[in-house]
Amino acid sequence: MHRHSIRFRLSAITLSLGLALSPLLAWSDTAAQAAPVIKYDLSYDIVRPVYAANGMVATEQNLATQVGVDVLKRGGNAVDAAVAVGFALAVVLPNAGNVAGGGFMVIHDAKTGANIALDFREMAPAKAFRDMYLDDKGNVVPGKSLYTHTAVGIPGTVAGLTHALKKYGSMPLATLMAPAIKLARDGYPVSRELAVLLKEETDNLGKWEATRAVFFRNGRPLQAGELLVQKDLAKSLTLIAEQGEKVFYEGEIGKKIVAEMERHGGYITLDDLKKYQVIERKPVLGNYRGYQVVSMPPPSSGGVHIVQMLNLLERYPLKDYGADSAQEIHVLAESMKLAYADRSQYLGDPEFVKVPVAALTSKTYADALAKGIDPDRARPAVEIKPGQLAPYESDQTTHFSIADKHGNVVATTYTLNLNFGSGIVAAGTGILLNNEMDDFSAKPGVPNAFGLVGNDANSIAPFKRPLSSMSPTIVLKDGKPWLVTGSPGGSRIITTTLQTIINSIDFGMNPAEAAITPRVHHQWTPDQLRIEKGISADTRKLLEQKGHKLSLQPTMGRTQTIQIRDDGFYGFSDPRNPDGATAGY
Repeated sequence: MHRHSIRFRLSAITLSLGLALSPLLAWSDTAAQAAPVIKYDLSYDIVRPVYAANGMVATEQNLATQVGVDVLKRGGNAVDAAVAVGFALAVVLPNAGNVAGGGFMVIHDAKTGANIALDFREMAPAKAFRDMYLDDKGNVVPGKSLYTHTAVGIPGTVAGLTHALKKYGSMPLATLMAPAIKLARDGYPVSRELAVLLKEETDNLGKWEATRAVFFRNGRPLQAGELLVQKDLAKSLTLIAEQGEKVFYEGEIGKKIVAEMERHGGYITLDDLKKYQVIERKPVLGNYRGYQVVSMPPPSSGGVHIVQMLNLLERYPLKDYGADSAQEIHVLAESMKLAYADRSQYLGDPEFVKVPVAALTSKTYADALAKGIDPDRARPAVEIKPGQLAPYESDQTTHFSIADKHGNVVATTYTLNLNFGSGIVAAGTGILLNNEMDDFSAKPGVPNAFGLVGNDANSIAPFKRPLSSMSPTIVLKDGKPWLVTGSPGGSRIITTTLQTIINSIDFGMNPAEAAITPRVHHQWTPDQLRIEKGISADTRKLLEQKGHKLSLQPTMGRTQTIQIRDDGFYGFSDPRNPDGATAGY
Protein backbone atom coordinates (compact mmCIF):
# COMPACT_ATOMS: atom_id res chain seq x y z
CA MET A 1 0.00 0.00 0.00
CA HIS A 2 1.27 3.46 -0.80
CA ARG A 3 -0.46 6.36 0.94
CA HIS A 4 -0.90 9.34 -1.35
CA SER A 5 1.95 8.04 -3.54
CA ILE A 6 2.49 11.04 -5.77
CA ARG A 7 5.30 13.12 -7.16
CA PHE A 8 4.67 16.82 -7.20
CA ARG A 9 6.09 20.20 -8.01
CA LEU A 10 5.45 22.90 -5.43
CA SER A 11 3.04 25.28 -7.04
CA ALA A 12 1.02 28.38 -6.34
CA ILE A 13 -1.96 26.17 -5.61
CA THR A 14 -0.31 23.95 -3.01
CA LEU A 15 1.47 26.84 -1.37
CA SER A 16 -1.59 29.07 -1.26
CA LEU A 17 -3.61 26.38 0.47
CA GLY A 18 -1.05 26.39 3.23
CA LEU A 19 -1.24 22.60 3.47
CA ALA A 20 1.55 20.88 5.32
CA LEU A 21 2.08 18.01 2.90
CA SER A 22 3.38 15.06 4.91
CA PRO A 23 6.44 12.96 4.09
CA LEU A 24 3.96 10.27 3.08
CA LEU A 25 3.36 12.30 -0.08
CA ALA A 26 6.76 11.29 -1.39
CA TRP A 27 6.95 9.28 -4.59
CA SER A 28 7.02 5.52 -4.06
CA ASP A 29 9.82 4.12 -6.23
CA THR A 30 8.61 0.57 -5.67
CA ALA A 31 5.12 1.46 -6.81
CA ALA A 32 6.49 3.35 -9.79
CA GLN A 33 8.60 0.41 -10.94
CA ALA A 34 5.72 -2.01 -10.55
CA ALA A 35 3.18 0.11 -12.42
CA PRO A 36 2.58 -0.86 -16.07
CA VAL A 37 2.94 1.60 -18.90
CA ILE A 38 -0.18 3.74 -19.20
CA LYS A 39 -1.50 6.07 -21.86
CA TYR A 40 -2.17 9.17 -19.82
CA ASP A 41 0.48 11.91 -20.04
CA LEU A 42 1.16 13.10 -16.48
CA SER A 43 3.80 15.64 -17.45
CA TYR A 44 1.40 18.59 -17.20
CA ASP A 45 -0.08 17.58 -13.83
CA ILE A 46 0.82 19.80 -10.90
CA VAL A 47 0.09 17.07 -8.37
CA ARG A 48 -0.11 13.41 -9.27
CA PRO A 49 -2.76 11.04 -7.96
CA VAL A 50 -2.29 7.48 -6.76
CA TYR A 51 -2.36 4.96 -9.61
CA ALA A 52 -3.51 1.34 -9.55
CA ALA A 53 -4.19 -1.19 -12.30
CA ASN A 54 -6.81 -3.45 -10.73
CA GLY A 55 -8.90 -1.59 -8.17
CA MET A 56 -8.88 1.29 -5.73
CA VAL A 57 -10.20 2.43 -2.35
CA ALA A 58 -10.30 6.03 -1.07
CA THR A 59 -11.33 6.69 2.54
CA GLU A 60 -10.75 9.13 5.37
CA GLN A 61 -8.71 6.68 7.42
CA ASN A 62 -5.67 4.77 6.18
CA LEU A 63 -6.42 1.63 8.21
CA ALA A 64 -9.88 1.40 6.65
CA THR A 65 -8.41 1.92 3.20
CA GLN A 66 -6.08 -1.03 3.73
CA VAL A 67 -9.05 -3.18 4.81
CA GLY A 68 -10.85 -2.35 1.56
CA VAL A 69 -7.83 -3.00 -0.66
CA ASP A 70 -7.26 -6.37 1.02
CA VAL A 71 -10.85 -7.36 0.17
CA LEU A 72 -10.34 -6.43 -3.48
CA LYS A 73 -7.08 -8.39 -3.58
CA ARG A 74 -8.89 -11.45 -2.23
CA GLY A 75 -11.39 -11.35 -5.08
CA GLY A 76 -14.14 -9.33 -3.47
CA ASN A 77 -16.07 -6.81 -5.51
CA ALA A 78 -16.58 -3.10 -4.79
CA VAL A 79 -19.65 -3.74 -2.61
CA ASP A 80 -17.79 -6.33 -0.53
CA ALA A 81 -15.01 -3.79 0.02
CA ALA A 82 -17.55 -1.08 0.87
CA VAL A 83 -19.12 -3.23 3.58
CA ALA A 84 -15.73 -4.04 5.09
CA VAL A 85 -14.71 -0.37 4.97
CA GLY A 86 -18.02 0.76 6.47
CA PHE A 87 -17.60 -1.41 9.54
CA ALA A 88 -13.87 -0.63 9.82
CA LEU A 89 -14.52 3.12 9.81
CA ALA A 90 -16.91 2.63 12.74
CA VAL A 91 -13.82 1.58 14.69
CA VAL A 92 -11.00 3.75 13.34
CA LEU A 93 -12.98 6.95 12.56
CA PRO A 94 -15.32 7.07 15.57
CA ASN A 95 -16.26 10.72 15.08
CA ALA A 96 -18.05 9.90 11.80
CA GLY A 97 -17.78 6.23 10.87
CA ASN A 98 -20.56 4.41 12.60
CA VAL A 99 -22.73 1.44 13.47
CA ALA A 100 -25.64 3.48 14.85
CA GLY A 101 -25.84 6.20 12.22
CA GLY A 102 -27.12 6.15 8.66
CA GLY A 103 -26.36 7.22 5.15
CA PHE A 104 -26.55 6.65 1.42
CA MET A 105 -24.80 4.40 -1.08
CA VAL A 106 -24.78 4.80 -4.87
CA ILE A 107 -23.77 1.67 -6.80
CA HIS A 108 -22.97 1.08 -10.46
CA ASP A 109 -23.45 -2.61 -11.24
CA ALA A 110 -21.16 -3.60 -14.10
CA LYS A 111 -23.09 -6.78 -14.98
CA THR A 112 -26.41 -5.09 -15.58
CA GLY A 113 -25.31 -1.50 -16.15
CA ALA A 114 -27.80 -0.48 -13.47
CA ASN A 115 -27.32 2.44 -11.11
CA ILE A 116 -28.76 1.92 -7.63
CA ALA A 117 -29.35 4.45 -4.85
CA LEU A 118 -29.47 2.76 -1.45
CA ASP A 119 -31.14 4.78 1.31
CA PHE A 120 -30.24 3.72 4.84
CA ARG A 121 -30.87 7.11 6.40
CA GLU A 122 -32.01 7.26 10.03
CA MET A 123 -35.73 7.60 10.83
CA ALA A 124 -37.60 9.45 13.56
CA PRO A 125 -39.01 7.14 16.28
CA ALA A 126 -42.75 6.58 16.70
CA LYS A 127 -42.91 8.95 19.70
CA ALA A 128 -41.36 11.85 17.74
CA PHE A 129 -43.58 14.84 17.02
CA ARG A 130 -43.36 18.11 15.14
CA ASP A 131 -42.63 20.49 18.04
CA MET A 132 -40.60 18.12 20.23
CA TYR A 133 -37.65 20.51 20.49
CA LEU A 134 -39.66 23.66 21.33
CA ASP A 135 -40.31 25.10 24.79
CA ASP A 136 -43.70 26.30 26.02
CA LYS A 137 -43.10 29.63 24.30
CA GLY A 138 -42.48 28.03 20.94
CA ASN A 139 -38.72 28.59 20.93
CA VAL A 140 -36.13 25.93 20.07
CA VAL A 141 -34.48 24.54 23.21
CA PRO A 142 -30.70 24.86 22.68
CA GLY A 143 -28.90 21.52 22.45
CA LYS A 144 -31.98 19.32 22.85
CA SER A 145 -31.82 18.08 19.25
CA LEU A 146 -28.07 17.52 19.51
CA TYR A 147 -26.83 16.23 22.87
CA THR A 148 -29.72 14.38 24.50
CA HIS A 149 -31.21 10.91 24.06
CA THR A 150 -34.15 12.48 22.21
CA ALA A 151 -31.70 13.58 19.48
CA VAL A 152 -31.15 9.99 18.35
CA GLY A 153 -32.81 8.70 15.19
CA ILE A 154 -33.46 5.02 14.44
CA PRO A 155 -30.10 3.86 13.02
CA GLY A 156 -29.83 2.53 9.48
CA THR A 157 -26.16 1.68 8.91
CA VAL A 158 -26.23 -2.00 9.90
CA ALA A 159 -29.34 -2.62 7.79
CA GLY A 160 -27.86 -0.70 4.86
CA LEU A 161 -24.51 -2.45 4.77
CA THR A 162 -25.97 -5.92 5.20
CA HIS A 163 -28.64 -5.25 2.54
CA ALA A 164 -25.97 -4.14 0.08
CA LEU A 165 -23.92 -7.26 0.78
CA LYS A 166 -26.83 -9.68 0.40
CA LYS A 167 -27.98 -8.20 -2.89
CA TYR A 168 -24.78 -7.00 -4.56
CA GLY A 169 -21.84 -8.52 -2.68
CA SER A 170 -20.16 -11.90 -2.93
CA MET A 171 -18.34 -12.62 0.36
CA PRO A 172 -19.54 -13.73 3.83
CA LEU A 173 -20.39 -10.97 6.31
CA ALA A 174 -18.17 -12.52 9.01
CA THR A 175 -15.16 -12.45 6.67
CA LEU A 176 -15.69 -8.80 5.82
CA MET A 177 -16.20 -7.75 9.45
CA ALA A 178 -13.18 -9.63 10.83
CA PRO A 179 -10.73 -6.73 10.29
CA ALA A 180 -13.03 -4.26 12.09
CA ILE A 181 -13.45 -6.66 15.00
CA LYS A 182 -9.69 -7.10 15.30
CA LEU A 183 -9.07 -3.34 15.22
CA ALA A 184 -11.66 -2.80 17.95
CA ARG A 185 -10.40 -5.67 20.12
CA ASP A 186 -6.65 -5.02 19.78
CA GLY A 187 -6.78 -1.25 19.41
CA TYR A 188 -4.79 1.21 17.32
CA PRO A 189 -2.83 4.38 18.09
CA VAL A 190 -4.89 7.56 18.25
CA SER A 191 -3.85 9.94 15.47
CA ARG A 192 -3.17 13.60 16.02
CA GLU A 193 -6.37 14.50 14.15
CA LEU A 194 -8.54 12.22 16.28
CA ALA A 195 -6.86 13.46 19.46
CA VAL A 196 -7.73 17.05 18.50
CA LEU A 197 -11.38 16.11 17.92
CA LEU A 198 -11.59 14.25 21.22
CA LYS A 199 -10.22 17.28 23.04
CA GLU A 200 -12.64 19.62 21.27
CA GLU A 201 -15.58 17.42 22.24
CA THR A 202 -14.47 16.83 25.85
CA ASP A 203 -17.57 18.41 27.38
CA ASN A 204 -20.07 16.50 25.23
CA LEU A 205 -18.28 13.14 25.48
CA GLY A 206 -17.48 13.57 29.16
CA LYS A 207 -21.14 13.69 30.21
CA TRP A 208 -21.65 9.97 29.82
CA GLU A 209 -19.98 7.21 31.80
CA ALA A 210 -20.07 4.67 28.97
CA THR A 211 -18.49 7.22 26.60
CA ARG A 212 -15.75 8.15 29.04
CA ALA A 213 -14.92 4.46 29.50
CA VAL A 214 -14.07 4.24 25.78
CA PHE A 215 -12.46 7.57 24.91
CA PHE A 216 -11.00 8.83 28.20
CA ARG A 217 -8.01 7.84 30.29
CA ASN A 218 -7.21 9.22 33.74
CA GLY A 219 -10.10 11.65 33.50
CA ARG A 220 -9.13 13.23 30.17
CA PRO A 221 -9.57 12.32 26.49
CA LEU A 222 -7.08 9.97 24.86
CA GLN A 223 -4.06 11.70 23.40
CA ALA A 224 -2.15 11.15 20.18
CA GLY A 225 -0.19 7.90 20.23
CA GLU A 226 -2.24 6.28 22.99
CA LEU A 227 -4.04 3.04 22.15
CA LEU A 228 -7.80 3.19 21.57
CA VAL A 229 -9.19 -0.22 22.52
CA GLN A 230 -12.94 -0.80 22.14
CA LYS A 231 -13.75 -4.17 23.73
CA ASP A 232 -17.52 -3.65 23.95
CA LEU A 233 -17.64 -2.52 20.32
CA ALA A 234 -15.66 -5.61 19.32
CA LYS A 235 -18.28 -7.78 21.05
CA SER A 236 -21.13 -5.96 19.30
CA LEU A 237 -19.46 -6.30 15.91
CA THR A 238 -18.85 -9.99 16.58
CA LEU A 239 -22.55 -10.47 17.31
CA ILE A 240 -23.48 -8.75 14.03
CA ALA A 241 -20.92 -10.84 12.12
CA GLU A 242 -22.35 -14.04 13.57
CA GLN A 243 -26.08 -13.26 13.65
CA GLY A 244 -26.56 -10.56 11.01
CA GLU A 245 -28.59 -7.39 11.29
CA LYS A 246 -31.35 -8.97 13.42
CA VAL A 247 -29.17 -8.90 16.54
CA PHE A 248 -28.97 -5.13 16.15
CA TYR A 249 -32.65 -4.49 15.41
CA GLU A 250 -34.33 -7.26 17.40
CA GLY A 251 -31.75 -8.97 19.60
CA GLU A 252 -29.15 -8.29 22.26
CA ILE A 253 -27.70 -5.08 20.84
CA GLY A 254 -31.09 -3.54 20.14
CA LYS A 255 -32.28 -4.33 23.65
CA LYS A 256 -29.24 -2.58 25.14
CA ILE A 257 -29.86 0.51 22.97
CA VAL A 258 -33.49 0.59 24.11
CA ALA A 259 -32.41 0.21 27.76
CA GLU A 260 -30.11 3.23 27.27
CA MET A 261 -33.10 5.19 25.90
CA GLU A 262 -35.33 4.19 28.80
CA ARG A 263 -32.78 5.26 31.42
CA HIS A 264 -32.52 8.77 29.98
CA GLY A 265 -35.89 9.64 28.48
CA GLY A 266 -35.07 8.72 24.90
CA TYR A 267 -37.79 7.79 22.44
CA ILE A 268 -36.49 4.75 20.53
CA THR A 269 -38.24 1.46 21.33
CA LEU A 270 -37.55 -2.10 20.22
CA ASP A 271 -40.61 -1.84 17.98
CA ASP A 272 -39.01 1.21 16.31
CA LEU A 273 -35.86 -0.76 15.61
CA LYS A 274 -37.82 -3.72 14.21
CA LYS A 275 -39.69 -1.42 11.81
CA TYR A 276 -36.56 0.07 10.24
CA GLN A 277 -36.35 -0.50 6.48
CA VAL A 278 -33.70 0.11 3.82
CA ILE A 279 -35.09 1.61 0.61
CA GLU A 280 -33.70 1.23 -2.90
CA ARG A 281 -34.44 4.37 -4.88
CA LYS A 282 -33.91 5.57 -8.42
CA PRO A 283 -30.86 7.83 -8.55
CA VAL A 284 -31.08 11.43 -9.63
CA LEU A 285 -29.67 11.68 -13.15
CA GLY A 286 -28.27 14.66 -15.00
CA ASN A 287 -26.20 15.43 -18.08
CA TYR A 288 -23.35 17.91 -18.03
CA ARG A 289 -21.23 18.60 -21.10
CA GLY A 290 -21.75 15.04 -22.37
CA TYR A 291 -21.17 13.30 -19.02
CA GLN A 292 -23.94 11.55 -17.09
CA VAL A 293 -24.19 12.42 -13.41
CA VAL A 294 -25.65 9.77 -11.08
CA SER A 295 -26.35 10.90 -7.53
CA MET A 296 -28.53 10.39 -4.48
CA PRO A 297 -32.23 11.35 -4.57
CA PRO A 298 -34.33 12.62 -1.63
CA PRO A 299 -34.23 12.45 1.32
CA SER A 300 -30.78 13.56 0.20
CA SER A 301 -30.83 17.03 -1.29
CA GLY A 302 -27.38 16.48 -2.77
CA GLY A 303 -28.16 14.88 -6.12
CA VAL A 304 -31.05 17.19 -6.92
CA HIS A 305 -29.10 20.38 -6.31
CA ILE A 306 -25.85 19.19 -7.86
CA VAL A 307 -27.77 18.52 -11.09
CA GLN A 308 -29.70 21.79 -10.72
CA MET A 309 -26.48 23.80 -10.36
CA LEU A 310 -24.75 21.95 -13.19
CA ASN A 311 -27.74 22.79 -15.42
CA LEU A 312 -27.24 26.44 -14.57
CA LEU A 313 -23.46 26.38 -15.00
CA GLU A 314 -23.49 24.54 -18.31
CA ARG A 315 -24.34 27.80 -20.12
CA TYR A 316 -21.13 29.48 -18.94
CA PRO A 317 -17.66 28.93 -20.47
CA LEU A 318 -16.06 28.00 -17.15
CA LYS A 319 -12.92 26.68 -18.84
CA ASP A 320 -12.35 30.10 -20.40
CA TYR A 321 -12.96 31.84 -17.06
CA GLY A 322 -10.33 29.71 -15.32
CA ALA A 323 -10.49 27.77 -12.07
CA ASP A 324 -11.06 29.99 -9.03
CA SER A 325 -11.20 33.11 -11.16
CA ALA A 326 -13.52 35.88 -10.02
CA GLN A 327 -15.99 35.25 -12.83
CA GLU A 328 -16.09 31.49 -12.24
CA ILE A 329 -16.62 31.93 -8.50
CA HIS A 330 -19.29 34.57 -9.16
CA VAL A 331 -21.48 32.31 -11.32
CA LEU A 332 -20.86 29.42 -8.90
CA ALA A 333 -22.05 31.52 -5.96
CA GLU A 334 -25.11 32.83 -7.77
CA SER A 335 -26.08 29.28 -8.77
CA MET A 336 -25.56 28.04 -5.22
CA LYS A 337 -27.87 30.71 -3.79
CA LEU A 338 -30.69 29.70 -6.11
CA ALA A 339 -30.31 26.00 -5.34
CA TYR A 340 -30.18 26.43 -1.56
CA ALA A 341 -33.23 28.69 -1.63
CA ASP A 342 -35.14 25.90 -3.36
CA ARG A 343 -33.72 23.37 -0.89
CA SER A 344 -35.25 25.27 2.02
CA GLN A 345 -38.73 25.02 0.53
CA TYR A 346 -39.11 21.82 -1.44
CA LEU A 347 -36.84 19.07 -0.11
CA GLY A 348 -37.84 16.40 2.40
CA ASP A 349 -38.60 12.70 2.79
CA PRO A 350 -40.41 11.58 -0.40
CA GLU A 351 -42.47 9.11 1.64
CA PHE A 352 -44.11 12.11 3.38
CA VAL A 353 -43.99 15.02 0.93
CA LYS A 354 -44.03 15.34 -2.84
CA VAL A 355 -40.53 16.44 -3.80
CA PRO A 356 -40.52 18.05 -7.28
CA VAL A 357 -37.35 16.33 -8.47
CA ALA A 358 -38.23 16.53 -12.17
CA ALA A 359 -38.87 20.26 -11.96
CA LEU A 360 -35.79 21.11 -9.92
CA THR A 361 -33.51 19.13 -12.27
CA SER A 362 -35.18 20.39 -15.47
CA LYS A 363 -32.91 22.25 -17.87
CA THR A 364 -35.90 24.43 -18.77
CA TYR A 365 -36.23 25.43 -15.12
CA ALA A 366 -32.51 26.24 -15.13
CA ASP A 367 -33.10 28.48 -18.15
CA ALA A 368 -35.68 30.42 -16.17
CA LEU A 369 -33.48 30.70 -13.07
CA ALA A 370 -30.48 31.80 -15.11
CA LYS A 371 -32.33 34.94 -16.20
CA GLY A 372 -31.88 36.17 -12.64
CA ILE A 373 -28.09 35.84 -12.68
CA ASP A 374 -26.32 39.13 -13.41
CA PRO A 375 -22.74 38.55 -14.66
CA ASP A 376 -21.57 41.71 -12.93
CA ARG A 377 -23.58 41.89 -9.71
CA ALA A 378 -24.07 39.61 -6.73
CA ARG A 379 -27.76 39.25 -6.05
CA PRO A 380 -28.57 39.83 -2.35
CA ALA A 381 -30.10 36.79 -0.65
CA VAL A 382 -33.13 38.82 0.45
CA GLU A 383 -34.05 39.22 -3.24
CA ILE A 384 -34.04 35.43 -3.78
CA LYS A 385 -37.04 33.26 -2.98
CA PRO A 386 -37.66 29.59 -3.75
CA GLY A 387 -38.47 29.28 -7.45
CA GLN A 388 -41.91 28.80 -8.98
CA LEU A 389 -41.88 25.18 -10.08
CA ALA A 390 -45.39 24.58 -11.42
CA PRO A 391 -44.53 25.07 -15.12
CA TYR A 392 -41.64 22.60 -14.95
CA GLU A 393 -43.02 19.63 -13.07
CA SER A 394 -44.00 16.74 -15.54
CA ASP A 395 -20.14 17.61 10.13
CA GLN A 396 -19.79 15.09 10.88
CA THR A 397 -19.93 12.70 8.04
CA THR A 398 -17.50 10.55 6.12
CA HIS A 399 -17.33 9.46 2.50
CA PHE A 400 -15.55 6.62 0.78
CA SER A 401 -15.20 5.67 -2.89
CA ILE A 402 -14.38 2.21 -4.23
CA ALA A 403 -13.85 0.79 -7.72
CA ASP A 404 -13.03 -2.78 -8.70
CA LYS A 405 -11.49 -4.41 -11.78
CA HIS A 406 -14.89 -5.66 -12.98
CA GLY A 407 -16.31 -2.15 -13.51
CA ASN A 408 -18.36 -1.96 -10.31
CA VAL A 409 -18.10 1.27 -8.35
CA VAL A 410 -19.53 2.36 -5.00
CA ALA A 411 -19.87 5.85 -3.56
CA THR A 412 -20.93 5.87 0.10
CA THR A 413 -21.53 8.72 2.51
CA TYR A 414 -22.70 7.95 6.04
CA THR A 415 -22.80 9.85 9.29
CA LEU A 416 -23.53 10.31 12.98
CA ASN A 417 -24.31 13.98 12.13
CA LEU A 418 -21.96 16.07 14.30
CA ASN A 419 -18.57 14.82 15.54
CA PHE A 420 -19.23 11.66 17.61
CA GLY A 421 -22.96 12.23 17.03
CA SER A 422 -24.80 12.75 20.30
CA GLY A 423 -21.64 11.81 22.20
CA ILE A 424 -23.64 9.03 23.87
CA VAL A 425 -22.34 5.45 23.90
CA ALA A 426 -25.11 2.95 24.56
CA ALA A 427 -23.96 1.21 27.74
CA GLY A 428 -22.64 -2.29 27.17
CA THR A 429 -22.38 -1.93 23.38
CA GLY A 430 -19.45 0.41 22.73
CA ILE A 431 -21.64 1.98 20.02
CA LEU A 432 -21.89 5.76 19.63
CA LEU A 433 -25.42 7.00 18.93
CA ASN A 434 -26.26 9.59 16.26
CA ASN A 435 -27.89 13.00 16.76
CA GLU A 436 -29.53 12.97 13.36
CA MET A 437 -32.84 14.40 14.55
CA ASP A 438 -31.21 17.84 14.29
CA ASP A 439 -31.38 17.50 10.51
CA PHE A 440 -35.13 17.96 10.67
CA SER A 441 -36.54 21.47 10.81
CA ALA A 442 -37.20 21.85 14.52
CA LYS A 443 -39.07 25.04 13.64
CA PRO A 444 -39.64 26.42 10.11
CA GLY A 445 -37.12 29.13 9.29
CA VAL A 446 -34.85 28.41 12.28
CA PRO A 447 -31.34 27.24 11.25
CA ASN A 448 -29.98 23.86 12.32
CA ALA A 449 -26.40 23.14 13.44
CA PHE A 450 -25.13 23.82 9.92
CA GLY A 451 -27.03 27.08 9.47
CA LEU A 452 -29.52 25.50 7.07
CA VAL A 453 -33.14 26.56 7.24
CA GLY A 454 -36.04 24.34 6.31
CA ASN A 455 -39.80 24.40 6.02
CA ASP A 456 -42.77 22.09 6.49
CA ALA A 457 -41.37 19.62 3.94
CA ASN A 458 -38.67 18.72 6.48
CA SER A 459 -40.73 18.92 9.67
CA ILE A 460 -40.56 16.10 12.25
CA ALA A 461 -42.95 13.14 12.00
CA PRO A 462 -42.82 9.51 13.18
CA PHE A 463 -40.75 7.22 10.92
CA LYS A 464 -39.81 10.14 8.67
CA ARG A 465 -36.24 10.50 7.39
CA PRO A 466 -34.55 13.88 7.89
CA LEU A 467 -33.28 15.82 4.91
CA SER A 468 -29.57 15.40 4.21
CA SER A 469 -26.82 17.07 2.20
CA MET A 470 -24.90 13.83 1.70
CA SER A 471 -24.05 13.51 -1.98
CA PRO A 472 -22.36 10.24 -3.01
CA THR A 473 -21.94 10.68 -6.76
CA ILE A 474 -20.82 8.72 -9.79
CA VAL A 475 -20.06 10.37 -13.14
CA LEU A 476 -20.34 8.21 -16.26
CA LYS A 477 -18.58 8.78 -19.57
CA ASP A 478 -20.03 6.89 -22.53
CA GLY A 479 -22.10 4.87 -20.08
CA LYS A 480 -19.17 3.65 -17.98
CA PRO A 481 -17.91 4.92 -14.61
CA TRP A 482 -15.42 7.76 -15.00
CA LEU A 483 -15.48 9.51 -11.62
CA VAL A 484 -16.54 8.38 -8.12
CA THR A 485 -16.61 11.09 -5.49
CA GLY A 486 -18.20 12.58 -2.41
CA SER A 487 -17.33 14.38 0.80
CA PRO A 488 -18.31 15.04 4.40
CA GLY A 489 -18.95 18.61 5.48
CA GLY A 490 -22.58 19.25 6.44
CA SER A 491 -24.16 21.89 4.25
CA ARG A 492 -20.92 22.23 2.30
CA ILE A 493 -21.07 18.63 1.00
CA ILE A 494 -23.17 19.59 -2.02
CA THR A 495 -20.95 22.47 -3.15
CA THR A 496 -17.74 20.55 -2.46
CA THR A 497 -18.93 17.65 -4.63
CA LEU A 498 -20.09 20.10 -7.29
CA GLN A 499 -16.67 21.74 -7.47
CA THR A 500 -14.94 18.35 -7.68
CA ILE A 501 -17.05 17.52 -10.75
CA ILE A 502 -16.43 20.91 -12.36
CA ASN A 503 -12.70 20.77 -11.66
CA SER A 504 -12.56 17.33 -13.29
CA ILE A 505 -14.71 18.05 -16.36
CA ASP A 506 -14.25 21.75 -17.10
CA PHE A 507 -10.66 22.19 -16.01
CA GLY A 508 -9.30 18.73 -16.77
CA MET A 509 -7.89 18.26 -13.27
CA ASN A 510 -6.89 14.88 -11.96
CA PRO A 511 -8.27 13.85 -8.54
CA ALA A 512 -5.27 15.27 -6.70
CA GLU A 513 -5.47 18.66 -8.39
CA ALA A 514 -9.25 18.79 -7.92
CA ALA A 515 -8.81 18.12 -4.22
CA ILE A 516 -6.18 20.74 -3.45
CA THR A 517 -7.89 23.57 -5.33
CA PRO A 518 -9.38 26.13 -2.87
CA ARG A 519 -13.16 25.90 -2.47
CA VAL A 520 -16.02 28.34 -2.06
CA HIS A 521 -19.54 27.95 -0.67
CA HIS A 522 -22.77 29.93 -0.56
CA GLN A 523 -25.97 28.52 0.94
CA TRP A 524 -28.31 31.49 0.38
CA THR A 525 -28.61 32.24 4.06
CA PRO A 526 -26.60 33.59 5.77
CA ASP A 527 -25.79 35.88 2.85
CA GLN A 528 -22.05 35.34 2.74
CA LEU A 529 -19.66 33.78 0.26
CA ARG A 530 -17.49 31.47 2.30
CA ILE A 531 -13.98 31.02 0.90
CA GLU A 532 -10.92 28.99 1.80
CA LYS A 533 -7.41 30.30 2.19
CA GLY A 534 -5.82 30.37 -1.25
CA ILE A 535 -8.25 32.59 -3.19
CA SER A 536 -6.00 35.40 -4.44
CA ALA A 537 -6.26 38.98 -3.17
CA ASP A 538 -7.05 40.22 -6.69
CA THR A 539 -9.88 37.73 -7.03
CA ARG A 540 -11.30 38.64 -3.64
CA LYS A 541 -11.26 42.32 -4.59
CA LEU A 542 -13.10 41.66 -7.86
CA LEU A 543 -15.73 39.58 -6.04
CA GLU A 544 -16.27 42.32 -3.47
CA GLN A 545 -16.70 44.83 -6.29
CA LYS A 546 -19.51 42.64 -7.62
CA GLY A 547 -21.17 42.86 -4.20
CA HIS A 548 -20.19 39.55 -2.62
CA LYS A 549 -19.76 39.48 1.16
CA LEU A 550 -16.67 37.33 1.60
CA SER A 551 -15.97 35.27 4.70
CA LEU A 552 -12.62 33.49 5.07
CA GLN A 553 -13.31 30.36 7.13
CA PRO A 554 -11.75 26.96 7.85
CA THR A 555 -11.36 24.44 5.05
CA MET A 556 -14.42 22.79 3.51
CA GLY A 557 -14.88 19.13 2.67
CA ARG A 558 -12.56 16.12 2.63
CA THR A 559 -13.16 14.51 -0.74
CA GLN A 560 -12.38 10.90 -1.60
CA THR A 561 -12.19 10.64 -5.36
CA ILE A 562 -11.37 7.95 -7.91
CA GLN A 563 -11.11 8.55 -11.65
CA ILE A 564 -11.19 5.60 -14.04
CA ARG A 565 -9.43 6.07 -17.36
CA ASP A 566 -6.79 4.53 -19.64
CA ASP A 567 -7.39 1.03 -18.24
CA GLY A 568 -6.45 2.13 -14.75
CA PHE A 569 -7.54 3.90 -11.57
CA TYR A 570 -6.37 7.31 -10.39
CA GLY A 571 -7.39 8.47 -6.93
CA PHE A 572 -6.68 10.89 -4.14
CA SER A 573 -7.69 11.48 -0.55
CA ASP A 574 -8.20 15.12 0.32
CA PRO A 575 -5.15 16.44 2.24
CA ARG A 576 -7.49 18.55 4.36
CA ASN A 577 -7.64 15.35 6.43
CA PRO A 578 -4.12 13.91 6.75
CA ASP A 579 -5.50 10.64 8.16
CA GLY A 580 -7.11 9.76 4.82
CA ALA A 581 -5.53 7.48 2.25
CA THR A 582 -6.10 6.23 -1.26
CA ALA A 583 -4.58 2.93 -2.34
CA GLY A 584 -5.05 0.19 -4.89
CA TYR A 585 -3.29 -2.79 -6.34
